[in-house]
Order: sequence, then C-alpha cells, then structure tokens
Amino acid sequence: MFSGIVETLGTVVGVEPRGEGARLTVEALELLADVSDGESVAVNGACLTVAGQPAPGQVTFDLMPETLRRSNLGLLSSGSLVNLERSLRYGDRVGGHFVQGHLDGVAEVISVIPEDEARLVRFRLRDPRLARYIVEKGFITVDGVSLTVVEPATDGFTVSLVRTTLERTTLGRAAPGTTVNIEVDLFARYLVDRREAGADDHEARAGRPDQGETGSDGRSANLEPVR
Repeated sequence: MFSGIVETLGTVVGVEPRGEGARLTVEALELLADVSDGESVAVNGACLTVAGQPAPGQVTFDLMPETLRRSNLGLLSSGSLVNLERSLRYGDRVGGHFVQGHLDGVAEVISVIPEDEARLVRFRLRDPRLARYIVEKGFITVDGVSLTVVEPATDGFTVSLVRTTLERTTLGRAAPGTTVNIEVDLFARYLVDRREAGADDHEARAGRPDQGETGSDGRSANLEPVR
C-alpha cells in the first residue's frame, strides 16, 4: 500500500527483455540504499517487488507481461526518469490517499495549459470505461502521484499540477502525447462496482416470475417441497 506521495525520482539503468516480460534496473542512491529483496516499491505507480541489488543504490524488478500490458513501463529505456515511493508502514502519515499500486491502465496527455504557477493537464483514457470511477474533486493516481480531479469527462479527466509536483515528479516533463499510468480511487471503484452489481441483481430478480413469498428456508411458501 502506498500514498501517492513520490519520495524521489529514480533513473533507469537498464531494461532487459525476458521472454514476454522484462527485468528493470533503477538507481536512486538515497531512497534505495537500504532496500531489501522482496520489498515493494512503486515505480511510476506500479507496485513492483525488489528482485535484486546489482550495485549500491540500484535495484532490479521483474516485469510480468500483465504489468507491461497495463502500464508505460515497457516504454522506459536507459536514462528514463521514474517516480519512486516505498511502501507505507503502519503509523506513517498518509499525505495523499490509499494507493494499491495495481494499475488500471494508461492515459495520454492531450493538453498542458499554464495557469499562474500551476498547469492544467488534460488526459484521455485508453479505456474510457474507467471514467465512471472518476468524479470531480475525487482522487486519481497518475504515474504514482496522488492528484485531485478538477474536471471529469466521458473519456478522461483534467488535473491541476502545483509547483511542487512539477518540480519533484516526472509530471513536470509531461507534454501532449506522453503516456502515463492510471489507478482510479480504490473506494470509488468498490462503491461503483457494488452499486452496479446491486442494480443488476435487482433487475434479475424483477425479471423472474412471481413464485410467492418465501419461507425462512428460502423455499416458496406457496409450493409443496419436492419429496
């Protein structure tokens, strides 16, 4: 579990293809100096497991085909910058919101508009079905950064990036055409999915022929039990 508050920028040392997956090596001397194998680190918002430490301040991660399908990690190359956050510990301050690191997909930057010291950035979702989880003033995670939605749309959303976010994360380099990772708000997903499941269940029950009232054992009170 993470909070969407990026701790530092890391530099990609290398990306080694391995079958349909890949092995990613990232360097961040201060943040990753004491990391252990098996720990979780969010890389551009994707929860990855540390698989090795080839050098001080460097860690490797194994990227599964599913991770590559749902993220922008397959676009990385040597020298690329990535947002890094180590997993939360019980008792830590949560400055953003609860982030699982389980990516829902990607989006593309459509426009970047300066607004005083901030920038309004408009994103288009690759999968527009995710838009139903995005609401005005709700949470959204973009490349591992916890952000507030300024304006939702049927195929995307707009956020306002403050100066600190622009300076401390990769989003300060985002331009039209940039691909970013997206994770919708955990609670919004559960609420919407449960509501839709409840509506489907109600419709299914409404479509059944009336069989009379049921008893405490779930059988119809108007029907004789089968013997």
